[in-house]
Amino acid sequence: MVKETDNLRQNPPRERPLDALDRKILGALARDASVSYAELGKDVGLSAPAVHERVKRLRRAGAIEKTMAQLNGAAVGKHFLAFVHVESSGWGKTKEVFELGELPEVEEIHSITGDSSLILKVRVENAQAMEGFLWRLYHKTGVRGTHTYVVLNTHMERGVQAEITHELTEGEHVK
Repeated sequence: MVKETDNLRQNPPRERPLDALDRKILGALARDASVSYAELGKDVGLSAPAVHERVKRLRRAGAIEKTMAQLNGAAVGKHFLAFVHVESSGWGKTKEVFELGELPEVEEIHSITGDSSLILKVRVENAQAMEGFLWRLYHKTGVRGTHTYVVLNTHMERGVQAEITHELTEGEHVK
């Protein structure tokens, strides 16, 4: 009995590691994802079709997860940014705490080491809205306490960077 295997992939394709051109492309896209393939090609020394193929490969490989607009918090009425360290019973990975990720005020949730088990990046309209958010947070199962750090000013905010800073080796000098 012969099995039909025309549509089956036996082994997943192995993606090659990122090279310097991939990192340049990713760096440029991280700064401005709306740049055209032609302009990106000029910056990295490739044709627009070659850049397009690399970007498609980077998407397939998972290096580019999605393309989205980076919103200005103040421009959309969310002037108040804070980081909330959550002290919880146990490890803190409760269903109720992770449901916070569904709230538009919560931008990030991270498991951390130290005195807290989670850190939340939260952006709201004002201090009163933060108080309401913290009240809701305290009523989640497993939350024992919080430490909130209010951001006074943001000097730099960006996503993951693919580019690599060249580190000097012993005896090497900056040119």
